[in-house]
Amino acid sequence: MKNSKLRIKSLKFRKGDTVKVVSGKDKGKEGKIETVFTKENKVLVGGVNLYKRHLKARSQAQPSEIITISKPLPVSNVALICPKCKLITRIGFNLEGKNKVRICKKCKAQL
Repeated sequence: MKNSKLRIKSLKFRKGDTVKVVSGKDKGKEGKIETVFTKENKVLVGGVNLYKRHLKARSQAQPSEIITISKPLPVSNVALICPKCKLITRIGFNLEGKNKVRICKKCKAQL
């Protein structure tokens, strides 16, 4: 039997949400979500989880260099910041008509 990870169909986070890192080396930093990787349960947050990458010269015209890249964070390491109350919050859902809407669990504002 293969050892497979639990895969979530969709995440509560969306591109453009402001999040705060709750654990890890960048704990306390804030940023906007640039990409959501649902298959890996990770999010890419701009300016957070930065690493150096060494690029080897491909030709004499292109020199070798060291660039800084941002790597994805596990979803469990980030928390959403509510745009209305400016606090870290969990995400809930409400039904408005036939649409499922995300809400802030603290101030009940629509996200």
